[in-house]
Amino acid sequence: MAEAHRSDVIVVGAGIAGLSAARRLAEAGVDVVVLEAGDRPGGRVRTDVVDGFRIDNGLQTLATAYPQVAARIDLARLDLRAFAPGVRVPGGGAVLDGVWHTGGRRIGDIRRVRGALGALRTGGLPATADRARVAAALGRASAMPVARILAAADGPAAEAGWPRALRPLLTALLHDPELASSRRFADLELRSYLRGRSAVPALGMGAVPEQLAAALPPGTVRYGVRVTAVATDRVATDVAGEIRARAVILATDPATAVELLPGLRRPALHRLTTLWHVVPQAPTTEPVLIVDGDDPGPLSHTAVISEIAPTYSPDRRALVCSTVLGHDGTEPAKLELVVRERLSAVYGGTGRDWTHLTTRHLPAAVPVVEPGHNFRRPVRVLAGLYVCGDHRDSSSLQGALASGRRAARSALADLGALTAFAEGARPGGKAPAA
Repeated sequence: MAEAHRSDVIVVGAGIAGLSAARRLAEAGVDVVVLEAGDRPGGRVRTDVVDGFRIDNGLQTLATAYPQVAARIDLARLDLRAFAPGVRVPGGGAVLDGVWHTGGRRIGDIRRVRGALGALRTGGLPATADRARVAAALGRASAMPVARILAAADGPAAEAGWPRALRPLLTALLHDPELASSRRFADLELRSYLRGRSAVPALGMGAVPEQLAAALPPGTVRYGVRVTAVATDRVATDVAGEIRARAVILATDPATAVELLPGLRRPALHRLTTLWHVVPQAPTTEPVLIVDGDDPGPLSHTAVISEIAPTYSPDRRALVCSTVLGHDGTEPAKLELVVRERLSAVYGGTGRDWTHLTTRHLPAAVPVVEPGHNFRRPVRVLAGLYVCGDHRDSSSLQGALASGRRAARSALADLGALTAFAEGARPGGKAPAA
């Protein structure tokens, strides 16, 4: 790398936002290099293999209704495995043919109000009035235009008047047990959830950044290079010295971004812990997310991930992923015992034959989207210096992809390359949509 000490644009970080920015720049014919401190793309979105099982960095899912996901990712190539529509709140249940069939109320196929009403009528909600309120809330969230959501008055999601039956689902979507997040963000997330499907790639969520990185020109992403300082026309690195450029895009996690640019605002971050268990036989064959809304314990939601994507397991054993929100990461063994006990109640078993595979604690899992959040926070710091990430838009893959493209577009405008690109100035090339 010693001979390559200049580029048109340097992108710092090969997470989803950085890869999105780099792809936009490459489409414009701009010489771009991505410097990544780690050994793979993706940042927080990654998949590891532990004893043959695919372990994502948290119970991450791909929402197919996100506009940027639909536009920028080849979903067919990911071989997506979708969750069953809706979620289940546990309570009761029965063993049939040796398999626990979870009881409780099911908020079923809620993509359409008619489907929601049908599912809720059979799901055990206590009163007709409650069912009507839930159906009305789902219909409103699904149909409301994005512009109207963003123009509405904001406040904590907990004060938005949501029916109580929907609170466990909102907690899981927002990673926020207190529902202190922006009401607008809650509306946006629920809207996307209702209008599409939640899914995982057959090879794990790490396949998403791998696809984005593979679409770049060979050699664009350089791994094992840590950036130690940034300016409008150069970066300093730990192994390659100084690299000059015409522009620099900072696409790291929020903490690293603040270290490199101390004037940036550092957002609050949700903590998230995922526990992965292996079970000889699937405790339920229903490929659905189970949200634990009726118990004050630490468990937020759980799923037999190998029933959604059998490719996550190397054999017939089941892989269960369970999420705890807000834990401080201390006493992980004690937490595992508490969660295991609750999982026994949720799945109707003793838990004695469950093997704890691994626990992943993420103290800075996702940025908090507070009331009043600007979903298009400025990405231009100075001419030649830009910052992107899900903390600049919404706390989601949608936000990361969108902010990366906004940062690239701003850089192209300052470089004078945007107009030429929009006019199709590249030889034989047609400018793609921004």
